[in-house]
Amino acid sequence: MFLFGFSSGLPFLLVAGTLAYWLKEKGIVLKDITMIASAGMTYAFKFLWAPLLDHWRIPGFVRFGQRRGWLLFAQIGVVVGLLAMAALTPAQLTPFVVATLIVAFFGATQDIAVDAYRIEIAPVEVQGALVATYSLGYRIGLIMAGALALILADHIAWSWVYVLMAILMGLPIAATLMAREPEVRRVLPDRWRDAMREGVIDPFADFFRRYGWHLAGVTLLFILLFKIPEQATIGGIMSPFYRDMGFEKTQIGAITKIYGVWIGIVGVFIGGAAVARWGAWRPLCASIVLCGCTNLLYLFVAAHPGNLVVLTLVISGENLTLGILGPPTVAFLSSLVNRQHTATQYALLSSLVNLPGKVLGFFAGGIVAATTYSTYFVITALAVLPAAALFLYLWPRFREAERLRAAGHDEG
Repeated sequence: MFLFGFSSGLPFLLVAGTLAYWLKEKGIVLKDITMIASAGMTYAFKFLWAPLLDHWRIPGFVRFGQRRGWLLFAQIGVVVGLLAMAALTPAQLTPFVVATLIVAFFGATQDIAVDAYRIEIAPVEVQGALVATYSLGYRIGLIMAGALALILADHIAWSWVYVLMAILMGLPIAATLMAREPEVRRVLPDRWRDAMREGVIDPFADFFRRYGWHLAGVTLLFILLFKIPEQATIGGIMSPFYRDMGFEKTQIGAITKIYGVWIGIVGVFIGGAAVARWGAWRPLCASIVLCGCTNLLYLFVAAHPGNLVVLTLVISGENLTLGILGPPTVAFLSSLVNRQHTATQYALLSSLVNLPGKVLGFFAGGIVAATTYSTYFVITALAVLPAAALFLYLWPRFREAERLRAAGHDEG
């Protein structure tokens, strides 16, 4: 799981934050940078093809099994896409963007396969340990694709940086070849109509059947809103912001991509401990509010351009709260999933939770061009208010539903 986490973290920044530095150095305007670097929005639509990973085997990869076959296929796709980006460069912008989208697509597909593999390889009681191990590997991948890539870019061409990142994907590919396939019996439907119903329709209809249209609808709206502050500062807007504030690539890499990632790991352990102590709901509420508030810390960076102490303090606060938010989010989304449709439903919920923030990030360049960076950060912070109101509405209703289910279980 550590190496699979590494494999998931590596391509994510290479089509978002890190890519934005390369584009900026090539003279691409800010509005276009944030649009191109929003290729990571592909991750938010992974639920559209998630049913394929449950019900279809790839020719040529069948002998590796359902999960490992898809995982290996996706990892090879990431490697091919990264090498294509390195060969094309932003000088050939249209095919370069296509290659970027290929990396994003296969990176998202890899995430679906890893989540399904994790859920199927071990019982529920050890999932927390697997998620923590995965998160550590994921953040190491972010360090490689963020800090290491930026530092290398001060000394070698960006094309060679992306070639080296493609080579690093060899480690998780080797892990996939050595891993064992989960022991899950799958009965394939005889008819295409049955396959469509079981693979596509039932996973989505089941959610509304279990919670009712009203509660399910409000819950989905909450899922769409509560991570906007986080996702809006992950995309392509941050790289030009740091550069416009007068920071060098090595400084940015050391503070935001090395130091900040380790602070985030501390936050993950705090968030995990909070979930173990209080469950998902209380830590989720606290971390949502904290994440919204920490976006306002970037106003201090804007007021003190080039100040490394201010940047370090701001990155400390933001990455700590983002790390704390992770475990409650996973626990909350996992609690909503029916284990009969785990892969598809989890892909859907984890996609929806990131979509609006990525949409806001897509238009971030235009917002900043029309206003200022500070205005953009204030907008992302204000987005926490409707999410907090929906949380206060949902919490007592879910507690009552859980109480009734527990009472029915005890009577049975």
